Amino acid sequence: MYDLKRINKDCFWEYDFSEDDILNISRSMDIKEKKFLFEKILLNSNEMLQDLEIFNQNDLKYFIEDFEVSVFNYEYNFRRKNIAEVCFLNKELLIDELKWVA
Repeated sequence: MYDLKRINKDCFWEYDFSEDDILNISRSMDIKEKKFLFEKILLNSNEMLQDLEIFNQNDLKYFIEDFEVSVFNYEYNFRRKNIAEVCFLNKELLIDELKWVA
């Protein structure tokens, strides 16, 4: 279960969002706002996997697949996205040092 207080602290330290604002965005019909929330959680949350559960499965799948890893902070962003892909979309783990070695 996600923790709105922690999400706010980890991801929105530079904004003036309330916990209700975050929950309302996650449930809204506004894709741009939800994508903004998704990216803030993906890139900033200390409990990313747990916090991404604030989204329904369809939205989460769409946002993960749609997220483009930028050149800035590429390795960090790539790893976070791949971990979300593995956990939520059952995709292949591409981070060598996290793979099981036989």
